[in-house]
Amino acid sequence: MSPDQPARRDHPDHPAHRDHAQSSSEAPYLELLARGAAPDAYERPVLVARADGASSETIAALEAAKHQALRVRAELEGRRRREAELSALYETAHDLAGLRDLDAVLAAIVQRARSLLGTEVAYLSLNDPVAGDTYMRVTEGSVSARFQELRLGMGEGLGGLVAQTARPYATESYFDDPRFQHTGIIDSGVRDEGLVAILGVPLTLGSQVIGVLFAADRRARVFEREQIALLGSFAAHAAVAIDTANLLAETRSALAELEKANEIIRDRSGVIERASDVHDRLTELVLRGGGVHDVTSAVSEVLDGTVEFTDTGVDPAGAGGHAVRRGDDWVATVSAGGELLGALVLHGHPALDPVDQRTLERAAMVTSLLLLARRSAGEAEQRVRGELLDDLLDAPDREPRLLHERAARLHADLDAPHVVLAARIEAPYSATADRESADRQRLWSAASHLAATRHGLAAARDGGTVLLLPLSTGDSATALAGQAAKHLGGALHEPVTVGASAPVDAPAARPGAIAGAYEEARRCLDALRLLGRSGEGAAAEDFGFLGLLLADGRDSRAGSAIEGFVRRTIGEVVEYDRRRGTDLIRTLDAYFACGMSPARTKDELHVHVNTVAQRLERIGRLLGQDWQSPARALEVQLALRLHGLASAVTR
Repeated sequence: MSPDQPARRDHPDHPAHRDHAQSSSEAPYLELLARGAAPDAYERPVLVARADGASSETIAALEAAKHQALRVRAELEGRRRREAELSALYETAHDLAGLRDLDAVLAAIVQRARSLLGTEVAYLSLNDPVAGDTYMRVTEGSVSARFQELRLGMGEGLGGLVAQTARPYATESYFDDPRFQHTGIIDSGVRDEGLVAILGVPLTLGSQVIGVLFAADRRARVFEREQIALLGSFAAHAAVAIDTANLLAETRSALAELEKANEIIRDRSGVIERASDVHDRLTELVLRGGGVHDVTSAVSEVLDGTVEFTDTGVDPAGAGGHAVRRGDDWVATVSAGGELLGALVLHGHPALDPVDQRTLERAAMVTSLLLLARRSAGEAEQRVRGELLDDLLDAPDREPRLLHERAARLHADLDAPHVVLAARIEAPYSATADRESADRQRLWSAASHLAATRHGLAAARDGGTVLLLPLSTGDSATALAGQAAKHLGGALHEPVTVGASAPVDAPAARPGAIAGAYEEARRCLDALRLLGRSGEGAAAEDFGFLGLLLADGRDSRAGSAIEGFVRRTIGEVVEYDRRRGTDLIRTLDAYFACGMSPARTKDELHVHVNTVAQRLERIGRLLGQDWQSPARALEVQLALRLHGLASAVTR
């Protein structure tokens, strides 16, 4: 065909033929693109055409259509992937925005990161500003306990480098990557987990890195730039979500604390009102000269409990002005100038509000003021009591009628039996003169208080204090001395030694006996100190036959020290002989005369040895099983001699 002739439609160079060939070569690829076929399916049209013997032009057209279709497919695939990533990122941001609990937020972040990048493992670490490192907080897909407990120092490993530099890092083979500072602990944890490819991006708030978000696989993998950017964008949302959760947690905590503070304020307002009420009432009590009972009644009503004042059994360790708990009770000591006056005890309140504790302490202080006021008012009376006792000691020739009248004004009954007590505080050897003077003053004050409460008399004398106290029915001089030593020692927090005389019947009728009784009490006091029994109380009868020397011929009941000693030592045996008509005293005398030999005793008494044994057994039951000990045996022999002398005089 000549150039001037038009080309036939079936000729290969005819435009219509070329258009038909192109559309026929593009048709199968359009179908493949339409159904989203896999990349290897795009080879099939070329292979079929070659098998059918198609022309080279057809094969070339199919090849060109295939490459163009693959480019279109890749573009469509990228767009679909970016669309899916953006959709997932939006859904993630939406989900995170709805979470309020920090743990739930962190778990959602890690789960969505693993899903977005399609990795086997995802995890998140948070920075520890105190320790200066970053630690694993949440993991997803991890199986190694050692890996889950890793802590990475700043700059160590991939995560430490991300946390330090605030830049993302990725590696397709962690152990072969020299960019990271490898440590044995980190490498062991990564190896246990089996990780190879790792991508880490920083979690940042402003310019501050708060942690690192990771995606990792257990095989070599190259993380594309789009994946790094995607995880970085997700990390930005995650950081904001973490900050929001933290702020919400702090807000909840602040609201809870505020609510608690409001409750405390409401409670305290009631407590403060009660404290103000008790303050006003206690002030009124002081102004109108109320007593301790008025204080306890007011505080009992305000504290809704039972408050009582006690001046016995107070533990000095609780002194110091503070209320302390004792079991289910609260105790506030009442003291002044170092002297323990007593205590206020609140019963039945094991849990006491601090303000109520201070109320109890303030009441104790008011009680001490009232007691001091009462003491000041009574010091004149105490001086009068001291002057009366001084007259009994120094001027025994005073008219008994005048002594009676003076004692009656002080509510003292000098017609009843009394005991003279000599008391001294046991100050250390290194005490200064000022300290000793102060101790004597404190002792006199406490003794005067004791004398007033017991309707007795007290005076300062010979570096100590002398007391004249009435003797209750059934009581003894020994018991009274012990009670005084305990009371005075407890009040002064110092050992106080007390010596007692034998009872003096009707001191007003026999004023001259008081001076002798005082000397006896002083000798007992000196004996206690010499025997190393400082801080105790005792009378002459407590010293055995030594009491004969201390008593100076006086005794508590019979009026004779000898009779008292004999009665205390062998009185049971004497009384048994009198009631039964036995001969135990004579047996005792013969037993000691024969060197405590039963065999020689039976010859002396002309009885059988069994009789001697039976009598000695009876004596042991009467005197106690230790009557043959050296000390007791000596007292028994002395009592036998004195009894024999008294019997001879009587006959």
